[in-house]
Amino acid sequence: MAPKDFSFDVVSKVDQMEVRNAVGQAQKELDNRYDFRGSKAEIRFEKDEITLVADDEFKMDQLKDIVVSKLLKRGVDMRQIDYGKAEPGTGLTIRQKVEFKQGIDKEQAKTIIKQLKDKGLKVQSQIQGEELRVTGKDKDELQKAIQFLKGLDLPIPVEFVNFR
Repeated sequence: MAPKDFSFDVVSKVDQMEVRNAVGQAQKELDNRYDFRGSKAEIRFEKDEITLVADDEFKMDQLKDIVVSKLLKRGVDMRQIDYGKAEPGTGLTIRQKVEFKQGIDKEQAKTIIKQLKDKGLKVQSQIQGEELRVTGKDKDELQKAIQFLKGLDLPIPVEFVNFR
């Protein structure tokens, strides 16, 4: 990177504090819901993933609705949620993991780079792990690149950080 070049990073990440807050709110709602009294339903948050436990499929769907509504209110994008397969739990319950997609995978990054090139902006982009660095000599070109990327219908939400 030459001294006069400017850059920004394109990232996709989940704010774990917002997830923790959303889970706390969902647990409170679960405790207060009349239709869950006496059920074995629970919401656990450990190591960046949520585990849902319910008595049956119907209650599992309700649990998911509670969690999703709280995550949405806290600004977590639904494209970052990845539901695991529902499995039998202990004592006639079912269990399902909810994981969060973090980072931009190589295929997605290549697609973004190709779209930037096709747009004809005077910027260069390169993959750096699970991030994408976009560089250019002109700040205005970088601003145009950000606006272009915001307008794309990507399967993951992206943020722009380290603008310098």
